Amino acid sequence: MSENLKISPYGFREYDARWLYEKDINLEGMTNLGKGFGSQIIKHTKKINPRVIVGHDYRSYSEEIKQAFKKGLISTGCYVEDVGLSLSPMVYFAQFNLNSDAVAMITASHNENGWTGVKMGIKKGLTHAPDEMKELKEITLNQSFSTGSGSEKQISNFQQIYKDDLIKKNKIKKKIKAVVACGNGTAGIFAPDILRGIGCDVIELDCKLDWTFPKYNPNPEDLEMLHEISKFVKENNADIGFGFDGDGDRLGVIDDKGNEIFSDKIGLLIARNLSNTHKNSKFIVDVKSTGLYSNDKILKDNQCQTIYWKTGHSHIKRKVHNEKALAGFEKSGHFFFNQPLGYGYDDGINSAIQVCHLLDNDNRKISEIMDELPKTFQSPTMAPFCKDNEKYEVVNQLVKEIENIKNNKTKIDQQEIIEIITVNGVRFSFNDGSWGLIRASSNKPSLVVVTESPTSDERKKKIFEFIDKLLQKTGKIGEYDQKI
Repeated sequence: MSENLKISPYGFREYDARWLYEKDINLEGMTNLGKGFGSQIIKHTKKINPRVIVGHDYRSYSEEIKQAFKKGLISTGCYVEDVGLSLSPMVYFAQFNLNSDAVAMITASHNENGWTGVKMGIKKGLTHAPDEMKELKEITLNQSFSTGSGSEKQISNFQQIYKDDLIKKNKIKKKIKAVVACGNGTAGIFAPDILRGIGCDVIELDCKLDWTFPKYNPNPEDLEMLHEISKFVKENNADIGFGFDGDGDRLGVIDDKGNEIFSDKIGLLIARNLSNTHKNSKFIVDVKSTGLYSNDKILKDNQCQTIYWKTGHSHIKRKVHNEKALAGFEKSGHFFFNQPLGYGYDDGINSAIQVCHLLDNDNRKISEIMDELPKTFQSPTMAPFCKDNEKYEVVNQLVKEIENIKNNKTKIDQQEIIEIITVNGVRFSFNDGSWGLIRASSNKPSLVVVTESPTSDERKKKIFEFIDKLLQKTGKIGEYDQKI
């Protein structure tokens, strides 16, 4: 092993790879990752020269990282087709459009500057799940590489092909005035053009590419970004505000009054709208999402089923695929649409388009449509720091504690826990429909905490206080990124 090689094993996460560039991985490490992924593709496709689509986001160092990664792929025998500056969904789309064997997108998504990473997949429409990541980690760290003679070529004008594919299928009749916020991330050169193309009146906010992210990180779960969009919606009397993350696979929504709508509730509105024309459909939602799906009258009337599943774009993507569900929704803003609405992967712009169809089919404002939903009090997603090598053990410990609390019928804010879901961390529910969630983050050294109550804002806060006490007791928790 070269003395110059740097690649931390902790960068191999549940379903993608992320490191602090130069601290935890260097260019030689990235080349080795390319060799690892190339070897994995060859193993699974049984092809000597599989074709691999590669793209990158707008971070200042993404291009050089991509070059190092491609070098590794080519050394294994892969034929690399480079689509250039991309969104993650554009790279996923390219696999269908160009009929390639695998994809790799160089991005750290919404992570802060200094981070880099790769989202990758072999089977069309799916990205690596934990088993594939484990295999990739073993191949890469053990340097069990294939050797071959590969090549590379540039695919020009693919940005336009991707834009045109979304535009031609999704024209709307209603003139929707939309604020489109991209946090100076890569979505800025895609989202405004596509939404204008389908018929929206677009007002741009922070759509100029700037890898320093001068105002806020492009993250539609971040309250700072949402508050900025809200202000702009009200100033411009817009019908809706859309916020996109750094690689364009997630969506945040602000209504016409400037209120943020958490993505799980937008998902429910879209599911309701789709269920009218796609009866007997299945919808997949992650364990962080609102409990309203379970008893929704419109979904029930249209004989639709909702399945709660593991949080994480790869997990939901696979569940949507395996269950042949019409769509999947994550509270983080990853939405997945199967045919005829999409190709099964998460695309923030296609998600915004589905919201536009919802408005196109209804004479009311988005705030009026939202008012139809039963009122619940939701927390944002909160992430307290917890070391990567400790976070899963901490969660396992808390799962046992909460199971004991349920078994002993111990009351929290005068109510007993009646149900526990442990498919991903622990989600515990009460008689009044309130619930709390604790899980390990899949892509950062942190835990994830969410609470919701249909009863009151105070009850939501009480459940959070209960969770926070449990966390602090472990002695392994640092600062939160945000709190209620």
